[in-house]
Order: sequence, then C-alpha cells, then structure tokens
Amino acid sequence: MAAVAVLISVFVLILGHCAAKYEPNWDSIDSRPLPSWFDQAKFGIFIHWGIFSVPSFGSEWFWNYWHKNMTAYVDFMKKNYPPGFTYQDFGPLFTAEFFDPKEWTDIFSASGAKYIVLTTKHHEGFTLWGSKNSWNWNAVDVGPKRDLVDELSIALRANSDLRLGLYHSLFEWYNPLFLMDQDNLFTTNYFPSRKTLPDLVDLVNKYKPEVLWSDGDGNAPDRYWNSTGFLAWLYNESPVRDTVVTNDRWGYGSICRHGGYYTCSDRYQPGHLLKHKWENCMTIDKLSWGFRRNARLQDYLGITELVSTLVETVSCGGNLLMNIGPTHEGRISPIFEERLRQMGQWLKVNGEGIYNSTPWRAQNDSVTANIWYTWKPQDKALFAFLLQWPDSGAVVLADPVPTEGLTQVALLGYGALKWEPVKPGGLKVHVPPLSLNQMPCLWAWTLKITGAV
Repeated sequence: MAAVAVLISVFVLILGHCAAKYEPNWDSIDSRPLPSWFDQAKFGIFIHWGIFSVPSFGSEWFWNYWHKNMTAYVDFMKKNYPPGFTYQDFGPLFTAEFFDPKEWTDIFSASGAKYIVLTTKHHEGFTLWGSKNSWNWNAVDVGPKRDLVDELSIALRANSDLRLGLYHSLFEWYNPLFLMDQDNLFTTNYFPSRKTLPDLVDLVNKYKPEVLWSDGDGNAPDRYWNSTGFLAWLYNESPVRDTVVTNDRWGYGSICRHGGYYTCSDRYQPGHLLKHKWENCMTIDKLSWGFRRNARLQDYLGITELVSTLVETVSCGGNLLMNIGPTHEGRISPIFEERLRQMGQWLKVNGEGIYNSTPWRAQNDSVTANIWYTWKPQDKALFAFLLQWPDSGAVVLADPVPTEGLTQVALLGYGALKWEPVKPGGLKVHVPPLSLNQMPCLWAWTLKITGAV
C-alpha cells in the first residue's frame, strides 16, 4: 500500500500540469526561456563523490567494470580485499569524516565559480541524502550517517555568490526494478514511478537547486522516464520554477536536442558558436570523474590548459563545468584545490571579459592564432584573450575595426596600450616587455578594446 501511495502522489504532482503554462511535451518544454543568470555565470564546478570514492581506483564506474570482470578491477579486488567482499561492503567505508562544507565553499568561492553541481546519486544508486527509496543505501543510513546534500546546500547558500546545482542519475545499474523494466523492453515503468520520479521531486522540494543536472538514461526513452511530465511540474509548480536550469539528458535521444541547455557529450568543445546555449562538462583528471588514488601527475590538466578551455568555451557561447573528485573522507585533494584557486586568481584579473559576456561576431581571430573574443554590449567593449604572450612585442588583431580618435586598448590588470591600424583591416597592439613580476597574470592575457566594432 505504501508503494501505491507514493505512486499516486507522484502522478498527482506530474499531472498538475493540466492548468499550467508548460505542457508535458518537448515543444512546450523547450519553449521555456533559459533563466538569464546561467548564461551570465559562465563557470561552475562539478563534484563527483560517492561510494566509488572508497576504492578510488580506475573510474567512478568501478562497480560496473568489476561486475563485468574487467581484469584490472578484478585483480585490484583480489590484491586488496578478502574473498566474498561485495560492492555494498564499501558503504560503511564511505566515512566523510573530514568533510567540512564551509571549507569546500571557501575553496569554491576562491575559484571564481558561480554555481556548484554535486552528484546526489550516480549510477551505483547510493544517495548522498536520506532518500526514502534507497533504504540502507544512502549517506544517512550508511557510512557518514549525515545528509551531505543538506550540509553543502546550507554552506553554499551562506555565500551569496554561489548557486546550488544537483546531479542525479535517472537509472541504476543493478536496481532490480530497473532490470525488470529493461527485461520488459521498458513497456513497464516500475523503476521511474517508484524510485526516479519520487527522488527527483524530493530533491527539488527539499534542497531547491537552481541547476538540475540529469544523466544516465539507461538507453530508455524519455517517455519511460516521463521526463516531460516531470519538467512541466518543475517549470510550473516547483519552488524553483522561475530560476531552475536543466540540461538535455532526459532519456535516450534527448541529448543535444531537448532541455534548457545542451551538453551533447562529456568534454564537449565544438570550437564554434552554437545557436543553443550549451555547457562543456569536463574533468581536471583526464581519466576519471571520481577521485583516483592511482592517478599520476601527468593525468591532471594544468592551469594553462584549464584557462584555455574556459576562454574557448565562453567565446563560443558555452559555460564551463569543471569537475573535481573528493576523497571518501571528504577532502578536496591539494592538486584540485590548487587548480581551483589558480582559476580564481586568473578570473580576478580577467573575469571582466568572462562574466556577463556574450559571443562576438568572430569567436577566434581570422589571422593570428590562439586569440579568442568575447563581447559586452552593455559596455560596448570587446575582449581579446591572448593564450600566448606575443614575443615580438606586438600582436595583430585582424577582426576588430578601429575608429580613429575613439578606439582605446588596455591590458586588463596593467593599463592602456598603444596601437595602430593595419591594412587591409584590424589593429596592431604594442605590448611592452614585462617581467614575470610585472605581468598581471601568468597564463593568458586579456585586451579590452573600446571604440571598435
């Protein structure tokens, strides 16, 4: 009877669209304007944290790879754990004893990020909050015995610069209800009606996220997940209906076609302007989203690569969602903290050309390599990001059209620079020889150009 009551309550919530603005179909859902804050924010942090952080070996897909008898994972378990050890036995070892949400928030704030997306549940099914539908497989019942989602959301809301986002996997690899539906070729919907939809509604009502990052469709279509029904409720009736932003992973075939913004693929970088708002979700550890104890230094992206990725992403109209993986104890390892703080140092100098910017008519310079542009129409200012310092003492920008007597050029964090027009068009900017101590930053440099088109 309890399951029936849950099912009825979920359907009541979903069917509440009858008198609502947005109808449960993609034409209506996709017509919703994207809340403006998301495009203005430009930069967020992804956090992959869960039971996979305990073995912290290979990938956050540890259970799936071990279950499929991949040699490296089978050998790892034989060498380090006793016979008969199960994936569920990792649960009590997910301790989070060093998790300090205020310390995390301080690091995130220092990075210059504007929104944070926490994995509330990955494909393994373990939830970081006390889900009533994940009995004895959640962080309140097992391991830390704390509501980790609640603790982080409270800390983030104490910081007015950071918005809360929550990641949620639609499916679970080995949940019996999902496997039953899968065997029935998704003609039944036991799993979404009893697990996925109630959990999504619970997350939204409890924690009021402003980003809802869906993932893991399990090769099931959106009609199986009743995604448009849920989104109609989210946009019409939920407590975050006016500000929430959603992505495009709501069922097989929906990615890069439907939703508030597109992700298209992991580490997506089209290199050109898209018509629809998009996000580049990528990870500092090139080989994994979760923490890996066996990671090597060369597996991590350096700050030069990360800044370049941010610049190219924003120039092409996207947001960057940069991932870290905390340890099972709840620590952000020093290499992740260093990268985040370095990004913040760079944004303190160059953020004027990133935040609240829009793509320009040209994304990168048509003549000089490694130069990307953004535009601020409210300030009538063009920003040219130089990914390499000009050794010749000057740089040619072929695309801006200067106006004699009006055009001014400045190096952010330094001051005004001299320039001259070049033929057939553009301008040559003279960059003074600067020592490392005189440079405004160390990884990429921004020219602010006014009075040009």
